[in-house]
Amino acid sequence: MNDRERAMAMERMIHAHGSELLRLCLLLLGDRASAEDALQDTFVKAWRGLDGFRGDANERTWLTRIAVNTCRDCLKSAWRQRVTVDLDACAPSGEAPGADARDDTVTRAVFALPPKYKAVVLLRYYMGMPVKQIASVLSLNEHTVTTRLQRARKRLENELRGWYYDEE
Repeated sequence: MNDRERAMAMERMIHAHGSELLRLCLLLLGDRASAEDALQDTFVKAWRGLDGFRGDANERTWLTRIAVNTCRDCLKSAWRQRVTVDLDACAPSGEAPGADARDDTVTRAVFALPPKYKAVVLLRYYMGMPVKQIASVLSLNEHTVTTRLQRARKRLENELRGWYYDEE
């Protein structure tokens, strides 16, 4: 692949997947500046690895895997441990940050999950990925992904008991 073809392929990937990957990085990292840095690092890594991409996984899965691993590396850094999640920055498009009508109870519960559960929940319910694709992105067995999803749902159910339909 020559440089022009690589550049065109990267431009297409950025346009096709950039917004979704930025949102995923934002959800995993909790602040916009770190998410933008992680997204940029994701595409730099993709550029470097483009010649080695054989197409065994689809392009979205490959880029998501790079983004998740980049975010994991970022979360391991010492200063990152002290950064708090900016939930207003994670507001869906079209929803005004700081809107009084928005109840962020579920979002806070998801962010409170341990990283291994948060990752599978975000990939499954935000990105809409099937279990098989999540397993590929996270380099896990499908059964492990299913178990983590079940455990995450159980934790969320316990955390949100009394909030949803005033159940106790």
